[in-house]
Amino acid sequence: QVHFVESGGGLVQPGGSLRLSCTGSGIIFRFYHLGWYRQAPGKQRELVANIARSGSEKYVDFVKGRFTISRDDAKNTVYLQMNNLAPEDTAVFYCNVYPESSTWWGQGTQVTVSS
Repeated sequence: QVHFVESGGGLVQPGGSLRLSCTGSGIIFRFYHLGWYRQAPGKQRELVANIARSGSEKYVDFVKGRFTISRDDAKNTVYLQMNNLAPEDTAVFYCNVYPESSTWWGQGTQVTVSS
């Protein structure tokens, strides 16, 4: 059974930074494209960034230049470095494979951007 465990969230002021981590069990990361997703209050979950098995990265427009996705397949871990955070980034962040598997969602990690 596949499990993802996200960590690194918290409360940060606007303009601040956080680094999220996600470790998987029951899955070998190097065989999959991976993604970070987020769900803001009252909104649907959406893709934030994805990283191919090759390491090629893609970002949605609203995080370009601010977020960086990376992976360490030896550690079965994917990261999301988030800089210059804004209140509209407040959400629960999740990792999953890309495209996502509907049955593999973890608990996520809460990111709150507020002064």
